[in-house]
Amino acid sequence: MLIRKLFKFENAHIVRHCSTRRCSENIHGHSYKVEVVLSSNYLDNGQMVYDFGLTKLYIKELIDSFDHGITLWSGDDTAYLEAMKAHSSRWVELPVSPSAEQFARVIYLMVERVLSCTQMQNGEREVELHSIVVHETDTGYAEAFKEDAHSELMGKIDLNKIRFSPQVRSEWSDSELWAKLLAGEPIKMPSKV
Repeated sequence: MLIRKLFKFENAHIVRHCSTRRCSENIHGHSYKVEVVLSSNYLDNGQMVYDFGLTKLYIKELIDSFDHGITLWSGDDTAYLEAMKAHSSRWVELPVSPSAEQFARVIYLMVERVLSCTQMQNGEREVELHSIVVHETDTGYAEAFKEDAHSELMGKIDLNKIRFSPQVRSEWSDSELWAKLLAGEPIKMPSKV
């Protein structure tokens, strides 16, 4: 069975080296919609695949990290990166260009990490991430599956090179969340959210 949870965020970026000048040379923003699609052949004690309320903690916090901020590509011009960080308290720096396709891959890896570190509390079994759909506009989206997120052909994404601004980290329920996830530390979901 598949279940889907929708998240929204507002974000600005530049996608260098793309075909259109508007996109590749100008900071611009989008109203993103992100669909997290989970799957399991089992239901938990509440007869659900995964309680949607559980997505409101770590998964939502990580996706919300992009809200009202700018997403930067670490391979961009150093002066540009420094200027954006100097004039925006909310930023995320990625080791890949922030296209819709790369957002889908990065968010896939983030959610996958949350699920792999989560100690299930209510009989959840074999809950897996099916896909991430990132709607950049009302008419365009990118969808990433496991093979896309881990694809060598598309370029390996090093999670250790994802950086969140101090303001973003301060807004998480645990300011060390990303470091703990990278270290593979188990995270316990509360029995009641």
